[in-house]
Amino acid sequence: MYTEKQPPRAESPSAAGTPGAASDTTQLRRVALSSLLGTVLEYYDFLLYSTMAALVFGRLFFPSSNSAASTIAAFGTLAAGYAARPVGGVLFGHFGDRLGRKSMLIVTMLMMGGASFVIGLLPDYGSIGVLAPILLVALRLVQGIAIGGEWGGAALMVIEHADTERRGKWAGIMQLGSPIGFLLSTVVVMAVSMLPDESLYSWGWRLPFLLSGVLVAVGLYVRLGVVESPVFRNAMAQAEAEPKPTTPLVQLLRNPRPLVLACAAGIGPFALTALATSHIIAYATDIGYDKSEVMRALVAMSVLSLIGIPLFSALSDRLGRRAVTMAGAIGAVLFALPLYAMVNTGSALWLTVGLLIAQVVQNLMYAPLAPLLAEMFGTEMRYTGVSLGYQMASLIGAGFAPLIASGLLAAAGGSSLPLSAIIVVTALTTATAVRRIAETRGRDLTADFGSG
Repeated sequence: MYTEKQPPRAESPSAAGTPGAASDTTQLRRVALSSLLGTVLEYYDFLLYSTMAALVFGRLFFPSSNSAASTIAAFGTLAAGYAARPVGGVLFGHFGDRLGRKSMLIVTMLMMGGASFVIGLLPDYGSIGVLAPILLVALRLVQGIAIGGEWGGAALMVIEHADTERRGKWAGIMQLGSPIGFLLSTVVVMAVSMLPDESLYSWGWRLPFLLSGVLVAVGLYVRLGVVESPVFRNAMAQAEAEPKPTTPLVQLLRNPRPLVLACAAGIGPFALTALATSHIIAYATDIGYDKSEVMRALVAMSVLSLIGIPLFSALSDRLGRRAVTMAGAIGAVLFALPLYAMVNTGSALWLTVGLLIAQVVQNLMYAPLAPLLAEMFGTEMRYTGVSLGYQMASLIGAGFAPLIASGLLAAAGGSSLPLSAIIVVTALTTATAVRRIAETRGRDLTADFGSG
């Protein structure tokens, strides 16, 4: 059990003495809405790309006589975006810990939406040759860097404004951006996928990316009206009297154990998300499902998450972060084989049921992640620690999962056993990490407890 640096806990349910407890309710709601919109944009942009990688990017940007090779190449650009996310976590985390959360979140929103909008304007391989995939990868890297700083800052703005006993509840609202963004991207993709193939591949695929411009405008309008985190303001006032000579990243690396555990805790939910969303499109259509059947199942998953994420996040306020996450990890291990057994039946009904159950166990692992990670790090390095831990988990769990799954699937002659094995291994990684993290619920975020 990881217990060597137990941070102080709040003295009362109201978290007396914690600046976040005194935040105006109206401002807290605006902060939650701002973070929600940023997370919606984040997941809309990233999941839109992963869906298009499965549907059209192989043909448009990586043409090959072998469709499997084209799909693997397209998923390779997906991994490139994930590889850039830890870089963004370090970059925006550093300045977010030194200059403030709010300013960094304005930059990340502009970068995310701007890159997605420009992708919608890109000429394809047939028009400009090899320059097309190069530009696509470059924009994907910009997206990844921006998203590397978005989630951590959005989570901290909510959690550092909220009172101690309801951090999970408010974080759950912010994390609704995941299913809303996914639902929005799925619905938009479903709409354009109904176009004739000629229209889809020529101009239809561009429309969902161009929609990002609208999301950015709405998000910035709300985000510009929020105030800086009170916990951060308090920490900066103290830092003026006791300046810290080292950077947040150096402080983290001096005691890397919390960072490693934070990363490991997120690998399971990210891997399951990657396999049950972006990869399932390519897998299910390859074994005979119609694209529309798969997309309808994905919409149902998103709707279910609108209930599951806030429910399980709030439940972690009562039962603890560890208990809820562990329940999801165990569920993922037990359901890994039945999931693909259901998918392999060829029945749209069983496909949907299997993916819905998978989404429940994913929500159990994912929902408590924001408060869990935020409560593991001190204020002076919290943005860096949360962002880097989360994005490293995203890179390992989701960034390479579709690529590895596609390769293993081809090597195994189409057998789904390697896919189930990926779920088991990554869920066990999450379970092992959670067992070694001391319960964080109720910790006083204003206490100076270093990197642990």
